[in-house]
Parts: sequence; C-alpha cells; structure tokens
Amino acid sequence: MAQSTGRISVSRSSAALGAVISGVDLSVEPDAETFAVIHRALLDHCVIFFRDQEMTPEQHVAFARRFGPISIHPYAPALPGHPEVMRVFKEKDDKVNFGGGWHSDMTFLEKPPLGSILYAKEVPPVGGDTMFANQYLAYEALSSGMKRTVDGLSAVHSANAQYGVDGMSEANRHNDQRSMKPKTSEEAKAETIHPVVRTHPQSGRKALYVNIGFTQRFDGWTKDESRPLLRWLYEHCAKPEFTCRFVWTKNAVAFWDNRCTQHYALNDYHGHRREMHRVTIEGDRPR
Repeated sequence: MAQSTGRISVSRSSAALGAVISGVDLSVEPDAETFAVIHRALLDHCVIFFRDQEMTPEQHVAFARRFGPISIHPYAPALPGHPEVMRVFKEKDDKVNFGGGWHSDMTFLEKPPLGSILYAKEVPPVGGDTMFANQYLAYEALSSGMKRTVDGLSAVHSANAQYGVDGMSEANRHNDQRSMKPKTSEEAKAETIHPVVRTHPQSGRKALYVNIGFTQRFDGWTKDESRPLLRWLYEHCAKPEFTCRFVWTKNAVAFWDNRCTQHYALNDYHGHRREMHRVTIEGDRPR
C-alpha cells in the first residue's frame, strides 16, 4: 500500500522490507518535511529506492551528509577527485564482482556505517540486481531458546578475510579476475567486537548482527567452536522470506540501513558493464 505526503509517495516493494519513494529530486537539498519522510521511510522499511535521479558526485555527497558524517572505505577505490564516493564497477570481461556475497558493510570498524547510498551510473540490460535481507525479521524468527543463546554473545569482526595480505584473502584470490581491485593491508588484521544481536539506536528493535564477510568467531570461543552456529546463522539471516530484490535501472538509487540489513550484489551479467557510485554514512558503535 502506498502512503502519500503531499507530492511524495512511499510504496512498499515487498512484504519483508523495501519501499520505493517517488516525488523526490535528490539533487536538491531536501526541506525539513521531505527529509522527515525519507528518514521515516528508511527506518520503517530498512531499504528505500528512488528512480530516475540525476546527481553530481557533490550532490550525492551532500544528500548523504544530511544523515551524518561520511565514512570512507579503507580498502576500496574512490571516484577520481571525489574521495568520499566509492566507484563500484565491473567491466564486461571481468569474472568477479565486488560485494558478491551476503554481508553488512564494514562491520570490522568500531563504528560501522549507518547506511550507504548507491547510485546506478551504468547497468546491464538484464541482471546485476541487488538482494537485501531484513535482520529484524531474522532475529524475530528465532526460537526463544536460540534468542537466549545469541542475546548473550558477542562476535569478533575483522577485514582480514576480505582485504588481508594473506594469499587466501578475497582480494588476493580475485583481484586478477576483476578491474576493480580493492587494496590489501596488514591493517586488515585488526579486530573489533560487536554484539551478535544489536539494538537499533532509533527504532529500538533487535536485529541479528553477524555476516559471513567479516565475522570471524564468537568472542571467547575458538573458530572451530564458532563455526557450526555461525554457519547456521548465516543461512538463517538470508532466508527468502526475509529478503527483497531490487532491479536496477540507470539513475536509480538504493539507500539501505546497514544496522538492520544485509545485501548481496548478484554477479549474473557477464559480458556487460555495470558501474555504481556509493557514498557511505558513518554510524555508531553497536549495542
């Protein structure tokens, strides 16, 4: 069902999460009423979508700044001349994409992102969709016994498996198969600890907060001890009934709440080029 506030319309895109907002021009600084509608929709629907937007990098960054300071990815390349804008691209001959697995962004940071705003500059004729998964629903679907178990756990997060200098890191294994080449660093070995179940600072709802990209183990457990339960949680977090799928069109925008979602960039468009620009907003320490 669509909700309208003046010229702005918010329409749910799936039962689990997601809404399309129309009647907004993101190249123009939103007035207080427009900002309030967008912000409320983000909190209510976890990810929001816009079509047919025309933004310069400066306008893209300015819109993101309304929600908080900008967070710059420490390993991924930026758009030349615009350090706050990540350039996410796959050339037509590349075999591997960026973000091709379920994850929440940069949970290896002490203050992981509030969210990201992804802007489609070039899309394939078909494919290249992005999946999103609602982590409120993932938590709420757990049994009472499993909730008691995970409510008391914290987990260790690190960028090492993705961006470490070890030859087995994702970057080292796949950078020769893609034009977008995230850098590797010894600093990726750093670890931070977050609760397995975080409480959203604005909605007050609980969400599962582990992801296969960056979660290493439970705090106080070994990797071997952690593996069975983490594997179960990873599969549970991405159950189809918790998800939605966004079909990109040129100049479309997706803005997801990183505190209560995971996402997955599908790699099903070989032979075609795709380029997106991403601006990420700094968040707070999960609690």
